[in-house]
Amino acid sequence: MLSENRFMRRKVSAFKRGLRSLCRIRRAACISTCVVILSGAAGAFAAEPASPLTLTVRLDRPVKAISPDLFGIFFEDLSYAADGGLYAELIQNRSFEYHATEQLTWNPLSFWEVVTRGGGRGSVAVGASEPVHPNNPHYVVLDVAEVGEGVGLMNPGFDGIPVREGERYDVAVFARQLYLGRRWGGVYEGTPPPLKARLESRDGRNLGEVTLTGLDWRWKRLTGTITATGSDDAARFVLLATERGGTALDVISLFPQKTFRNRPNGLRADLAQVLADLKPKFVRFPGGCLVHGFGLGNMYRWKDTIGPIEQRREQPNIWGYHQTAGLGYFEYFQFCEDIGAMPLPVVPAAVCCQNANFTGGHGQRGLPLEQMPEYIQEVLDLIEWANGPADSEWGAKRAAAGHPEPFGLKYIGVGNEDQITPVFKERFKMIYEAVKAKHPEIVVIGTVGPFPDGEDFEAGWKFADELKLPMVDEHYYRPPQWFWDNLKRYDSYDRSRSKVYVGEYAAHDDRRRSTLRSALAEAAYLTSLERNGDVVAFASYAPLLAKREHTHWNPDLIYFSNTEIVRTINYHVQQLFSLNSGDGYVAMEFDEAAAGKAFAASAVRDSGTGDLILKLVNGANTARTLDIRLAGVGNPAATATRTVLTGPNPAVVNDFGNPRAVVPQSDEIAAGASFRCDAPAHSLTVIRIGAR
Repeated sequence: MLSENRFMRRKVSAFKRGLRSLCRIRRAACISTCVVILSGAAGAFAAEPASPLTLTVRLDRPVKAISPDLFGIFFEDLSYAADGGLYAELIQNRSFEYHATEQLTWNPLSFWEVVTRGGGRGSVAVGASEPVHPNNPHYVVLDVAEVGEGVGLMNPGFDGIPVREGERYDVAVFARQLYLGRRWGGVYEGTPPPLKARLESRDGRNLGEVTLTGLDWRWKRLTGTITATGSDDAARFVLLATERGGTALDVISLFPQKTFRNRPNGLRADLAQVLADLKPKFVRFPGGCLVHGFGLGNMYRWKDTIGPIEQRREQPNIWGYHQTAGLGYFEYFQFCEDIGAMPLPVVPAAVCCQNANFTGGHGQRGLPLEQMPEYIQEVLDLIEWANGPADSEWGAKRAAAGHPEPFGLKYIGVGNEDQITPVFKERFKMIYEAVKAKHPEIVVIGTVGPFPDGEDFEAGWKFADELKLPMVDEHYYRPPQWFWDNLKRYDSYDRSRSKVYVGEYAAHDDRRRSTLRSALAEAAYLTSLERNGDVVAFASYAPLLAKREHTHWNPDLIYFSNTEIVRTINYHVQQLFSLNSGDGYVAMEFDEAAAGKAFAASAVRDSGTGDLILKLVNGANTARTLDIRLAGVGNPAATATRTVLTGPNPAVVNDFGNPRAVVPQSDEIAAGASFRCDAPAHSLTVIRIGAR
């Protein structure tokens, strides 16, 4: 088991990898009825006896009500999960706001290159006078001395721009004409020339272009659509000026028209669909450590992320790169609605990260108390923005964005893994009491630190008891064995205290890989969360997404590149539990000594369908034969479907070289009031028995 010190060193190390440049600068400057099996050939547990194990499902006893919303997802902009990932924007550094505080080699012109065609000649400079919006202070001036066949800017996107023949791509750019090459007595001559937007292949072939007209002396948004005439996984975007003179350019954007649900300013369709396929009951966002940031000025402020994208405030990411806020609060809420999940936003508890001292800061600090009334109002305004009528001040802003109906917010998290200091407690209490007074319908979720035990955990729970918080957020990243050893963790939790949201967890296997062994440890633990679903309300694996070659933290649930997506074995476990969740727990009896330490089970009932769902985890080296008896059922279904997910050994992973190393295979088995089922070595078995 990782000690708390080792865990914190690991987490700080991840921060440091992402923020190495920032650290130096700051120091210098300052599915249907089924059975599903995951299996392998060998594992950490000793071989268990092969004699049949009898499991009795007590349908003759009262069913315990449990959370119907237990399984959700947690999104944080970590490992390029947002920009360059889920957010479908294809241009990198579209607003020229990259800075060396994010990466030492970055500047406002990073990922942009001046290009010339047919003898053209020109230059580019960064401007800051009269920007498009104060929140977006920088732009570039393209100065064309000789036109030739065009002078402009080229952008390679995030590791190349994936272009597909026949697909349509929307182009937008804010532009204004500064001066022309011809003038007389200070009076500009001629009609402002058009701009040309083009997609080019790696070898320079034109993959489609569009002419952008309407250039003016004032900032104006020019738009057009390119239909790709060819395909390239690593194309580039080119914007060309066709007249001598100077043109100011900002917020240069390229979006595929086919975003998830075809939403403007939307999400990458295939990646968003993989998340939707998890059928999460809730989505927690935007973090994570991202929320409290590495300093008070870097806290995630939701108001900076709504409205037109050119008016949103971009800033460094705590993980050491850039966030455009293009994926902002409206897009998060819209995505939740699109996939039928509850939104669960998390706001800072008016303190910054206690680990901020490694960036040259001073550790945890709180907003000055004189600023707290304004900050508390910001939190209250979020609730009005999400739930208020369209004619309210903040509800009107939601309506103006295209959503007049309320989003139906029910939960809000305050703080994330914060150190339980007097500074934190004072500010958290002020926020909580204000929300409770004005919006008693909103459930506020507190935090009890980053570990499953220890000083902050104990202090956090004590503080939660004092305030009588409705729910607290527990986090833990531990080796697989820890999860097996803690299957009874919540059995003894006091049901009169705060409910629990297991907001971040993952089994960290050797070399922190997403192995079959780690997935089964998590599956076993999830059976215990179901058994304790009366006190554990929510659970979400973390982290969710990581981009290839840009991964700051391992393991992750889903790995992706611009063209590929890898669903880890852990993903399949999460999906199986989510698709086969219930709202009532059914008691299950078996001989624990005979079952051994490598076996876990749960049984739930879905009142909507009447189905009974059994989940059985065999972490042993040998297969088990299970005699399953349904006590108190009169006429059960005669068959069930079995889906088997098998790997060669418990260390197997799904990766880019073999993303389908472990995938489900299905068949049908006999069921009834009593039936026999085999659970292979290292396996998760989910049995769904339909109501007759």
